[in-house]
This record gives sequence, structure tokens and C-alpha cells, in this order.
Amino acid sequence: MRHVIALDVGGTGMKAALVGTDGTLLHEARRATGRERGADAVVETILAFAADLRAHGEEHLGESAVAAGVAVPGIVDAEKGIAVYAANLGWRDVPLRALLGERLGVPVALGHDVRTGGLAEGRIGAGRGTDRFLFVPLGTGIAGAIGIAGAIEAGAHGDAGEIGHIVVRPDGPDCSCGQRGCLETLASAAAVTRAWAAASGDPAADAADCAKAVESGDPAAVRVWQDAVDALAAGLVTALTLLDPGTLIIGGGLAEAGETLFTPLRAAVEERITFQKLPHIVPAALGDTAGCLGAGLLAWDLLSTEVSA
Repeated sequence: MRHVIALDVGGTGMKAALVGTDGTLLHEARRATGRERGADAVVETILAFAADLRAHGEEHLGESAVAAGVAVPGIVDAEKGIAVYAANLGWRDVPLRALLGERLGVPVALGHDVRTGGLAEGRIGAGRGTDRFLFVPLGTGIAGAIGIAGAIEAGAHGDAGEIGHIVVRPDGPDCSCGQRGCLETLASAAAVTRAWAAASGDPAADAADCAKAVESGDPAAVRVWQDAVDALAAGLVTALTLLDPGTLIIGGGLAEAGETLFTPLRAAVEERITFQKLPHIVPAALGDTAGCLGAGLLAWDLLSTEVSA
């Protein structure tokens, strides 16, 4: 059965699959990234995992994969196939496409994890059938993927979509990027966790606990939650003013709160817009499989490009 290898590399774990021509997941697997062993060990783990997936396809599907796609965090030069920098993996300028191509003997596509997840959400997830969308996962940080006509816009330097570093409160918390009051310092899952741990007096409390407290009517939780929602709405209105998406897809850990997030968020965005058109604001549909599915799409796209060339 014709298939490709798809790999989504995270800070602590990797999700992988063998993906058929119609996007079907023919085999799924997970493996620890092993970042505590150093950057070189992480790269070798990725290469070995990919080789094991190829072997699984040969044994169970009757043939070897025809291509591979891999999504990685950090700064990525997709055109050159280089994983430029990832703080949580400790690597710099890793020629991952060339290394995987040499190990597997097939064409390899490399992509940024959020943009790759956005590609999947746009084509086969919550944005399916939408010509223009913005995918915003709310996790440890906040990033974005700009979907245009079935593809993801990377920008002139590969940095498009960094919505988490829109300044929404100039007098706000310091951000690791060097600015103050960036969106991700106020509205990410990590930001809500910090704020709720402080407000509740429980250092172990997290964003999910805050959402549950909001649902039970805890006034302190409501204040923390609404503060994050207001900051998020401000950042999103800036983004939709610039991009005019038809659909705004919200994913990541914070979106797991469901309507506890989406009801006040839709209201806060609507309150802020004037001439702008209100997009459909919907939860992501693919969960933590988006990056892996997107990596598979990258691989199939690469093959179709090579054939047409």
C-alpha cells in the first residue's frame, strides 16, 4: 500500500505515522525525544525512528514509504531543509532533510510544527473548505499559521504568523523575545497557569484547574480567565485586521476548555471589531495529531511537486 512517513517532533516526545494517499493513518507510533541526552542524540533518535517506520511499512504494508515529512519546533528553513534553532532541543543548523534523505533513501519535506499543524487543520480539519484561515494554538506559547488557498504562508524569512509576539499591553510582563506585554505572556496556557497558581495560592494549579474553577463560578478564577480572554481578543483583532481570515481556528491546551473559552472569546472579539468582518471562531478538530497529519501532507505535496516538475 502506497504511503509516506510522517513525523512530528516535540520538545519531549515524537508522534509518527504511516499515511496513505487519502490521508488515512495506516500505522501510528510515539517515542520519547530524549532531549536530556543532548542535541546529537535527539537527531539520531529521529533518524532511527524514521528507519523503524520504513521497516514497519515494508513488513506490514508490502512496500517501503515513497517519501517522508517531518515537523519540528523552533526556527526552520523549510526551503533548505535545515532545522535552524530549537531552544528546547538544543540544536542549531541541523541539515535534517539531508540526514533523513540519506537514511531513508526517499524525498523528505521539512516544516515548522505550528505551520504544519495549521496545514492539516486547514485542509482536513476545522478549516476544511475555507480559502483563508488563521490557526492559533494556545500552548506553552502562542504561534499562528496563515492559511491561503490550501497552503501556509511562511513569509519572506520563514517567520510569518508569530502572533504570540504582538504587543497587546506595553506595560505587561517581560517576554523572552525582549519585548513587554506580548500576547503569549498574557493569554497562553502557561500564562494562565502562572496567573491562577498565584491567585489561588496553589503552586501546582494549572490552566485546566482555572477553567474548572471558572465553571464552578469562582470569582478569582473568573478574573484570571477574563484577563487572558481580553488579551487574546486584542491580539486576535490585530491579526484579523491585517489578514481578514474567513475562519479563526483556536487549538492547543487552552482550547480544551471548550465553550468556557469560546463563548467569552467570541464575545470579546465581537466587542472590539468596528469595520472588520467577524470570522467564524472555531476549535481545532485534530488535537495533537495535527502536526503528524500535516507532516504527511507535506510529504505528499513534495511528491506531487516533483512529479509535476
